[in-house]
Amino acid sequence: MESLRVEGLSKQFGGVQAVNRVTFSVEVGDRVAIIGPNGAGKTTLLNLINGQLAATSGSIHFFGKDVTALPTYKRAHLGQARAFQIISLFQKLTVMDNVLLTLHGTRSSRFKMFRPIEGFTDVHNKAVQTLRTLGLWEKRNEPVSTLAYGEQRRLEIDLGLALEPKLLLLDEPSAGLTKEEGLEIIGVIKGLESSNTVLIVDHDMELVFEVAQRIIVLHYGEIIADGTPDEIESDKRVREIYMGLD
Repeated sequence: MESLRVEGLSKQFGGVQAVNRVTFSVEVGDRVAIIGPNGAGKTTLLNLINGQLAATSGSIHFFGKDVTALPTYKRAHLGQARAFQIISLFQKLTVMDNVLLTLHGTRSSRFKMFRPIEGFTDVHNKAVQTLRTLGLWEKRNEPVSTLAYGEQRRLEIDLGLALEPKLLLLDEPSAGLTKEEGLEIIGVIKGLESSNTVLIVDHDMELVFEVAQRIIVLHYGEIIADGTPDEIESDKRVREIYMGLD
């Protein structure tokens, strides 16, 4: 079953063509990595898929629904979740508050503004479960800013997963992590249920080739290769353009 279809998607910033007529589809449960040199249009493509940017042309379909013109929050309610390259947690709020706000944000109960968030038993129980799984229960009342960078990155990714998304978008999940922390992120992604569809942008080739079933290579906003890790690794054009090899 198709979870995502991008057709002829383009984005211009003035005279710069950041994404140029990109077309691909993703099946439910796929692990797809998008790679390419700096400035290839990878993050811009994720921003278009998730609604942070409006497309210049082309279309985006999510489980058969045209979401090209939908704002980000509506795409979230349809089942998209996103972890950003720059951590987007509320640094001054506690770890528990961050979890509660995330879980509460996509539920209909978010409109009940005069009831304390702790009063929603299902949300609170899910938050407790999430923090215990992460090993952060003892730090639940501490500001997020006191967590180590790797803990914050792991928390952000797991908050996306806690929403039980149909599509998880990961932008540079290993950015700024140590080797050991990067291996933990690989373990998190590999441990996802087979029904979870994941689209990853990352420069860490170890992570990409370890977790991706399929790799899409962008260059100057265009797809130059699309295939299995073995096919991408042996592709002459990818080696010449992306890896700088003769």
